[in-house]
Amino acid sequence: MLTLLAYGMIIAFMALIMSGRATALIALITVPTLFALLGGFGPEIGPMVMSGLRAIAPTGVLLMFAILYFGLMIDVGLFDPLIRAIVRVCQGDPMRVIVGSTLLVLLVSLDGDGSTTYLLCLTAMLPLHRQLGINPLILPCLAMLSNSIMNISPWGGPTARVMSALHLDASQVFLPLIPGMIAASAVTLGIAWWFGRRERARLKTIQWRDAAPVMESPLGGNVQLSSHPRSKPLMMFNLILTCALMVGLVVGALPLPLLFMGAFAIAISVNFPSLQDQKERMAAHSASVVAVVSVIFAAGIFTGILSGTKMTDAIAQSVIGIIPESAGNFLPLITALLSAPMTFFLSNDAFYFGVVPILAEAGKAYGIAPEIIARASLLGQPVHQLSPLVAANYVLIGIAGVEFGAHQRFTWKWAVLLALVMIAVAGLIGVVPLY
Repeated sequence: MLTLLAYGMIIAFMALIMSGRATALIALITVPTLFALLGGFGPEIGPMVMSGLRAIAPTGVLLMFAILYFGLMIDVGLFDPLIRAIVRVCQGDPMRVIVGSTLLVLLVSLDGDGSTTYLLCLTAMLPLHRQLGINPLILPCLAMLSNSIMNISPWGGPTARVMSALHLDASQVFLPLIPGMIAASAVTLGIAWWFGRRERARLKTIQWRDAAPVMESPLGGNVQLSSHPRSKPLMMFNLILTCALMVGLVVGALPLPLLFMGAFAIAISVNFPSLQDQKERMAAHSASVVAVVSVIFAAGIFTGILSGTKMTDAIAQSVIGIIPESAGNFLPLITALLSAPMTFFLSNDAFYFGVVPILAEAGKAYGIAPEIIARASLLGQPVHQLSPLVAANYVLIGIAGVEFGAHQRFTWKWAVLLALVMIAVAGLIGVVPLY
């Protein structure tokens, strides 16, 4: 009964957002609450929701101050030189802009954190995409695809979890997957090239001038690509502060929310000493903050109920139960194929700590090493990144200004393609034997 309830909840949620009948915010709140009531969990809904909110609170705080920080950096023109350089290189060609944006996300995604990658890359590149009139769904699609590949790095979430769960190290899990990651990156650039060719034909290549255009900031307000009143004397300070922040994020010097809170406090105090100016800057970005953070906390309700009712466990057991013993020799391939839908409907914690150890234990009976199951379990990450359970997604769609359902409909086939490419390469080179 619980399994049917879990699948019903997920199907209802996905149907609402992908059909455009409800926003992600409303669906994340109403659907799990309704299904928890139907399952007889009424008295327990409160504690489950509060547990989910407590778990998601640090992410909400991080994103609030990250949006304020990067919005402020746009206001003072920190990214203007980057945008100008890209404009000069791309010469107003949508194909070059799209491919260049994809390369940028692939490089920045090496930090292993999707939220900061999306914040940095979209705030830098989205004004240029909007000015050229490029399809607004292309940049979030390519950003998600790029980040999903680099998220397999050892300091990324899924690989760290599976190494911990199966007591393996990076040389056993991550290094053998690098050829597949390279192939997937090449395919992503090929997708970007295809999108670019299509947009070039549609837009007939808008000609850019050297004059600085006014662009709408993805984080609220307008960005004037010219000298901000205080941008030149403070440009070096802002650059150093941002670089220090990025280093702090990578090395984990302090908790991520505290890093962004401190960086924002320093940046706004130095760039806008007047209290009135500070209030105006925060007000200018308040709409973006509310739009993103509200959905993050709504996601806490969804995950809290999914976990608290044990629906997560029911889904995992139902999937494992349908694998016949005769299919044991195909367990690496089965794991690789399952990793896409399982990590879409379950959190990374639930899959890598709950399901993968069971699959690895079953594999031992067929002489399949745990590291092979670990590698296979990571190959569905491109599909996982489209999941409503991934908090970074709400940063992506919030900044891009697109609906979650529209983003999923536009991106899913490319995500499936990337997962299949990585599975195929892993099988061909033997790091994940398909039989």
